[in-house]
Amino acid sequence: MTPTLRTDRLLLERYVPEDEEAFVALFQDAEVSRWMGDGPSSEAEDRALFGRVFTKVYAQNLFAVWAVRRDGLLVGHAEIKRTDAVDGHEIIYALAPTAWGTGLGTELAQAVIAHGFGALGLTEVHATVAAANEASLTLLGRIGFEHTRDIEEDDGTTTRVLTRRR
Repeated sequence: MTPTLRTDRLLLERYVPEDEEAFVALFQDAEVSRWMGDGPSSEAEDRALFGRVFTKVYAQNLFAVWAVRRDGLLVGHAEIKRTDAVDGHEIIYALAPTAWGTGLGTELAQAVIAHGFGALGLTEVHATVAAANEASLTLLGRIGFEHTRDIEEDDGTTTRVLTRRR
């Protein structure tokens, strides 16, 4: 369910237990976590999430979850999974701030999309992005995603739903 993917500069592969510290560091980075899920989580919650990657996601073949590496170092995280929020498959990705502005986000998103269209046979993929996350909105627009609707969150913020069709 989580195949190894390669791009010019990135390796997307299954997490291994030794990735826990780097995973937690990525998810604990305030610049990264502000855009993920419901925002920052505790270290204990991020460690539990890492454990569930193995005990649930990989063990039950639920969906693809990748450790994103560059030159052997964990620099990001990616997923593609079916979600009710978009009534389809959503891509999720995050990169460490040290990798921002280098084109790696585009490279990463395109690899996950290609997996969705190719191996999974999807005709469309979605992304949900906080309306304030201009960098991700710009990146996704550049690679063919179109704004399809907004979700008004309970906290008053807006999440944009973007879709790319095959």
